[in-house]
Amino acid sequence: MSRVGSGHQRNASGDFAACRQFFANGRPPVLAPQPTQRALCYDAFAILHSGASKTPVYVAEKLNRAAVADADEVRTNRFFADARLRPAERATLGDYKGSGFDRGHMAPAGNMPTAQAMAQSFSLANIVPQAPQHNQGAWRVSVEAATRKYAAKASGDVYVITGPVFLPSIDESQGIGPGNVRVPRYLFKLVYDEDRNRAWVHWHRNDNATRAAQPISYEELVRRTGIEFLPGVYPRG
Repeated sequence: MSRVGSGHQRNASGDFAACRQFFANGRPPVLAPQPTQRALCYDAFAILHSGASKTPVYVAEKLNRAAVADADEVRTNRFFADARLRPAERATLGDYKGSGFDRGHMAPAGNMPTAQAMAQSFSLANIVPQAPQHNQGAWRVSVEAATRKYAAKASGDVYVITGPVFLPSIDESQGIGPGNVRVPRYLFKLVYDEDRNRAWVHWHRNDNATRAAQPISYEELVRRTGIEFLPGVYPRG
C-alpha cells in the first residue's frame, strides 16, 4: 500500500543533504525508496516528491516563535510546475483546471517567512488535490492555524511533517487532469515539539464534510502508514 538561498536547491534526488534542518535531529523519515521519488529542498521546507502520485510523499518544516512572527508575507497565488521534476512525474496547472479540487498546500503559504519562500510554496510539488470546503475550512482553521498558534508559543523548535495518504493504493486512487494526479483519501499533519518531546497528528479525511477531530498519536500514524517519520525519536503523546 502506498501511504503516502539564491533559490531552492537544484538537485532533484538524493537524501536532503542541503536541507536537513527541517527534520528533527537532522534525520528524514525512513521509508522504502521508490524510483520516482525525488528529494527537493526549498528555503523554508523540504519535500519528498512522488512521480507516481505527482504529489508530495511528505513535506517537512521547522517552526518556532521567530519563524511564525516573520510569516507576514503577501500571498502570491502564482502556482507553477517545478521544472526540477521530470515532465512525466510532475503535476501541471492544467491537471487541476476544472477538476473540482483545490490546489491544497502541504507547507502552508501562511507559514512562509520571506517573499521568496512564499513564491516557492506555490510549487505544485507542494500541492495535493484537496476537497475545497475541507481546504478552506477544517484544515485551514483547526490544523494549519492551530499549528502556527502552537509554534508561536512554544519554547523551542516545532517540527511539522504533512502529507497525503492514498488508499487502497496510489494506482487505485482517483486521478485528475491529463497527468492523472492522484487524489488522497486522507491528509495528515504531524507536529513534534522538540523541547517537550511531545507529538500529535491531525488526521483528516479529504472530504468536504470533514470537521475538526481529536488528533491521533504518533504511534498510530506509524501504524497506519508504515513510515517512521521521526527516526530515533520516541515522543510522548
